[in-house]
Amino acid sequence: MKGLSNHPPQQAAATTLPGKQAAFPALQNKNYRIYFAGQLVSVIGTWLQIVAQGWLVLQLTRSEFLIGMVAALATAPSLFFSLFGGVIVDRFPKKKILALTQLANLVLATGLGLVTIAGLTNIWVIASAAFAMGTVNSLDAPARQAFIPEVVNKEELPSAIALNSAIFNTGRVIGPVIAGVLIALVGTGWAFVANGLSYGAVLIALRFMRLQAAPPPASLQTFTAIREGIRYTVSHPVIRTVLLFAGTLSIFGWSYSTLMPAIAQKGFGLDASGLGWLYTATGLGSLLATFIVSTAARKVRPVYFVSGGATLFAICLFFFSQTKSLHTALPLLFFVGLGLIAQSAVTTTLVQSMVLPEYRGRVMSIYLLMFMGMAPVGNFEVGYLSEKLGYPTAIAINSGVVLVAALLLLAYRKQISAAYKKYKELQPAN
Repeated sequence: MKGLSNHPPQQAAATTLPGKQAAFPALQNKNYRIYFAGQLVSVIGTWLQIVAQGWLVLQLTRSEFLIGMVAALATAPSLFFSLFGGVIVDRFPKKKILALTQLANLVLATGLGLVTIAGLTNIWVIASAAFAMGTVNSLDAPARQAFIPEVVNKEELPSAIALNSAIFNTGRVIGPVIAGVLIALVGTGWAFVANGLSYGAVLIALRFMRLQAAPPPASLQTFTAIREGIRYTVSHPVIRTVLLFAGTLSIFGWSYSTLMPAIAQKGFGLDASGLGWLYTATGLGSLLATFIVSTAARKVRPVYFVSGGATLFAICLFFFSQTKSLHTALPLLFFVGLGLIAQSAVTTTLVQSMVLPEYRGRVMSIYLLMFMGMAPVGNFEVGYLSEKLGYPTAIAINSGVVLVAALLLLAYRKQISAAYKKYKELQPAN
């Protein structure tokens, strides 16, 4: 599970500042700095929505299963629409696609907030809004992934991907704290409205970015394009392995966060503000993981980052699920975030750096199909098990599956590397 594409690097249409190499080279790129700022504001808003949505469902229903159901509806569209989203991303300007998706989410989130403030919301309104925003995100997510290589050059790409993780995890540190305060002071509706307004930051950033036009893609029929993307993905040993591993982590790993509102209230007796601090502990660990990946990824073989991060995540998640002490839970969540994001950032970098440019949108949509599209399965599974067996048992089972997957990846690393070497030898020279 090693090696990079032997194709020439893409030239990013961006202005890069001269100077010595920094810990985050992508920040020397003016266009990326603008995009980074807009995305940071938007992701903080997204975490306001995540916390407020889970807390509101818990208050309305007192059901862990329904928390999982709404979370599943938010990610289910990726399972059905992401492949078509990838084709759209490969056919049309990604910047325009992103502008449209931000505008759509702005309207949906603000609308949900106003309905909630008016006292008209119920579980079906929340579920419908979650599904609608998930449908938009099934196009937005592959567009964002495929947009980054058009903003930065290939040497800056690992740094840009690590910084994207930093954006997500900074949002996870700041957003839940703000959400807890907003919910306590003015209610969940205003948290939804704040998220809606945060999409405006990305719209402003896109307006000020100056990029060269990308070369026009080959014109293919939709299903032909999807079939070629799947064939390319399945034939690539490393991308294929990464996607299978990402799907496993999506079902059995990431799904624990769906239960956080119930864990906060039932496990530790916390209110919405306390729930925010649980998310923040995970986010702080994730931020450290981002820095480690950005500075050490070139020195450590990717397979060790991926399997090691997943192992750390699984072990700490198991012990978190069994403790009733908040003082023990917070440091465990720190290492949960550290392990989870360490492996996630490296797997994303592997896929982005190996995929051919003409397949990038479709391959990233397949990656997101495994990463996000499998999330509904995990959300339903962990919600059902938690309802029947309790959240400690549900999370313990899932963490055990992740640990086995991490150890299998480590055990078969030589076979994966050999398969990739053979694959490269069979590819025609450019």
